[in-house]
Amino acid sequence: QVQLVESGGGLVQAGDSLRLSCVASGRTQRNYAMGWFRQAPGKEREFVAAISGGGYTTNYADSVQGRFTISRDNAKNTVYLQMNSLKPEDTAVYYCAASFRGMMSDKAGYDYWGQGTQVTVAS
Repeated sequence: QVQLVESGGGLVQAGDSLRLSCVASGRTQRNYAMGWFRQAPGKEREFVAAISGGGYTTNYADSVQGRFTISRDNAKNTVYLQMNSLKPEDTAVYYCAASFRGMMSDKAGYDYWGQGTQVTVAS
């Protein structure tokens, strides 16, 4: 069992920056992949970004490419999502997820999920 806890969400203005954190505990291992997803009211949970176990490979949704950066600190069992140039359409609940089967963009491929943190971007 793995527990994931997100933090760092809040209310910001368009154009501002925000950094989300996700701390993993329990049965973690070195070579796991992590992902960030988001869900707005009335929409499906969508892929945002993913990072490989070693942190050398990343993948981003087209909607956030160039604005968001995913990173990790394995010594702290923590993954981050740096969000710059935020837009109102980025407003959603953001979830982190862990996969022990490799990095992927399909939410069905992730084994454990956090409870989410709200990000609201005002215009």
